[in-house]
Amino acid sequence: MPIIGPGYDDPEYDNYDPAWRHQNTPFRQWLTPKLAAAGLQPEMATMYAPANRYNGLSPDDMDAIATLTGTTPDKVRAAHKADIAEWMREQQLRNHPDLAVLDTGLDHIARRR
Repeated sequence: MPIIGPGYDDPEYDNYDPAWRHQNTPFRQWLTPKLAAAGLQPEMATMYAPANRYNGLSPDDMDAIATLTGTTPDKVRAAHKADIAEWMREQQLRNHPDLAVLDTGLDHIARRR
C-alpha cells in the first residue's frame, strides 16, 4: 500500500515504531470489542490505538470514538487514562531495569499462590 505523505524515515515520524499498529494496549483492548459490537471492523482500532498514547486524543477524537462505539466521551476518557497509567508504569520499568526484575519476581510469587 503506498504511503501518502512523509515516509516512516522522515523527521516528521521521529520515534515512530511500526509495532504501535499492533500493540495490545489497554485502550485497544477496550476499543476493539466495542467496535466489533457496533458492527465495525476491529482493525479500526489502529486509527486510535496507540495514537492515544503518543499523540493524545483531542475532544473531537473522543467524540468520534464515543459515537463509533456507542459509549460516552467520559468512558472513552476513562479508558484513555487507564491506558496512560499503564504506559507510565511500562516507562518506569524500562527506565529502571532493576524494577523490571523485581516486578517479574513479584509476578512469579503472585502466580504461585
